[in-house]
Amino acid sequence: MRRKNVVFLVGCLLFNISAFAQQVMPLYDGEIPNSTGAPDKEQDNPSHFLFKVSRPTLTVYKPSAVPANGVAVIICPGGGYTGVNMKAEGSIIAERLNALGITAFVLKYRLPDDSTMVDKSIGPIQDAQRAIMIVRSRAKEWNIDTTKIGIMGFSAGGHLASTAGTHFNRSYIDNPYNISLRPNFMLLVYPVISFTDSIGHIGSRNSLIGKNATAEQITYYSNEFQVTPNTPPTFLIHAGDDKVVSVKNSIAFYLALQKNKVAAGLHIFPTGQHGFPLAPANTAWFQYCVFWLKENGWLK
Repeated sequence: MRRKNVVFLVGCLLFNISAFAQQVMPLYDGEIPNSTGAPDKEQDNPSHFLFKVSRPTLTVYKPSAVPANGVAVIICPGGGYTGVNMKAEGSIIAERLNALGITAFVLKYRLPDDSTMVDKSIGPIQDAQRAIMIVRSRAKEWNIDTTKIGIMGFSAGGHLASTAGTHFNRSYIDNPYNISLRPNFMLLVYPVISFTDSIGHIGSRNSLIGKNATAEQITYYSNEFQVTPNTPPTFLIHAGDDKVVSVKNSIAFYLALQKNKVAAGLHIFPTGQHGFPLAPANTAWFQYCVFWLKENGWLK
């Protein structure tokens, strides 16, 4: 009986240590910009795939097993702009980054919805920019090097991350101190990049900008057309047999980066379909990310 009690107490202690290693904060101090003030109807499930998110948060994951090395990564989980995959493409990835000494931040961003946002097309990018602003402005508190703040995105989260990396010259949020909203690097995993009819993910497009989007809106949010020489260095990873988000998304973005002489890497697995990092045993893709980070000087 005593042994069971000890095991229980140790389990509670470990849980509390884990809980204290994380800090969940509202993304905005007061009123959420672009919000209609509609009631919160967020839905969760056992896999922590969230729906109807209208109250964004940022969860901080600090390295504990190894010293922090000054690198930070903001993670944008995927979900087709209809959900946010907070565990498989969020917390699990954060823990892997922590093992490298990287401080990770999982962004629970608002999902486009006319009932909760005045302009649903800019809600997610507002939240991504706000996350970058928070991390950069509080870098000293978290022992982060302000020149090593990256953003990582999966699927539609990859579209959000690449939007942050190509639209940073326009501030969608209040930025009174002109804090740089540019990520220093991007890690894009089977990302939605394009909204074009030929290679784009139409489900993500319809969710973000609507089924009746104009040609100008489609081009504006097709991030392969928004690359400039100032776009952050980027690593892309995809599976050639992805039937959900065509590998042509990553290829188009990589070619645009090359054209603009932006440092970039691309790895295409011949097989893996969509969502290959979700298998716990599949760590190969992550090692390619680590290699690219080391190769480009983000990690020692």
